[in-house]
Amino acid sequence: MPMSVLPIQPIPFFADKDKAFWRLQSAGWAGAMLLRTMSLIANNQPLTSLVLVLIATITGFSISLVLSVIYRALIQRPALVTWGLTALVLPFAVALHAFIDGWVWSLWRTDSDASFTQLFLGVFYLDATLLGAWTALYYMVNFYLQVEEQNDQLIRLENQATSAQLAMLRYQLNPHFLFNTLNSISTLVLLKQTEPANAMLSRLSAFLRYTLVNKPSAQVTVAQEVETLKLYLDIERMRFEERLRTEFDIDPATEACLLPSLLLQPLVENAVKYAVSPQESGAEITITSQLVGPTLRITVSDTGPGLQSPTTNNRLSGMTYDGGEPVSTGVGLSNIRDRLVQAYGDNHRFETVEPVEGGFAVLIEVPAEHRESIEESPEHPRPPVLVAR
Repeated sequence: MPMSVLPIQPIPFFADKDKAFWRLQSAGWAGAMLLRTMSLIANNQPLTSLVLVLIATITGFSISLVLSVIYRALIQRPALVTWGLTALVLPFAVALHAFIDGWVWSLWRTDSDASFTQLFLGVFYLDATLLGAWTALYYMVNFYLQVEEQNDQLIRLENQATSAQLAMLRYQLNPHFLFNTLNSISTLVLLKQTEPANAMLSRLSAFLRYTLVNKPSAQVTVAQEVETLKLYLDIERMRFEERLRTEFDIDPATEACLLPSLLLQPLVENAVKYAVSPQESGAEITITSQLVGPTLRITVSDTGPGLQSPTTNNRLSGMTYDGGEPVSTGVGLSNIRDRLVQAYGDNHRFETVEPVEGGFAVLIEVPAEHRESIEESPEHPRPPVLVAR
């Protein structure tokens, strides 16, 4: 049986900066004390000299704490101020360390012929090396942490910008169908056809609730996306009746695959606008999905006039004609293209096809990502299924 792995995530060393500082501080000065002790033993010095090493280590530890307070204030200043004041503070700290070490040595080794000046100069080099290395390490670590914080902030800003762009693209859904639906409801009310008007209004309310509650950056399963399309098409079918014919060929293996929410709705809306609406006989819209290896392939096609008529030859650019003048619909296929780029980068395929038998089709291929289950939550609401009364 495979062994279960505990879900333990490693904690970054610098997650708690204060704790990391004390760990490095303790380890560094403990290492310096160990090296000094080994040097004394190698030079056949008496073990009583370890007291001098301990005092020197405590002195260096204490002085470095004072330096950390000073450097913490200096590191936020301009570079000239930081390095200029550091160049003044560090020699003073080294001289203080060497003075204390030399004074302690002179008190301990009363039999020594060396003068205080000689003792001072003798330990000055070692203390300068220790405090100089400590200063360099302090600035290196803190500058590294500043760069990491700036990178994290940049990543957060990029994520926020991406989320904002996704939201903008999601909310660019063509409002024409909303206006047309409201006009149809108004017409039904004027004709006193209350039951169809109520059914249409209920479907519109359910569809708008789904689009507003669902997060712009959320991903839903193919099954959820299909149910949302059926809800939208039920609204349009009340307007076009027999002229709007639909067919869904959804491979069951693809139903759990993930898609950006409402990715296919603008494609179906364009098919209604450019294939069903301009033809008296209407058109058939077909939505298919299948797995091609590790790739999810979705096709939205229609039996409309394709790109042959002046009314539809601008559907690629999201333009339509009103009295011979081009009028922007605000969305077009560019919306889908941009959303795919935001969600998958270059790891996707988006093509428009004009079949030989006529009509128009859009082919989308994205990585077949799965999620075992989607919680019924405001982030991933399941579109309601309404039954006409």
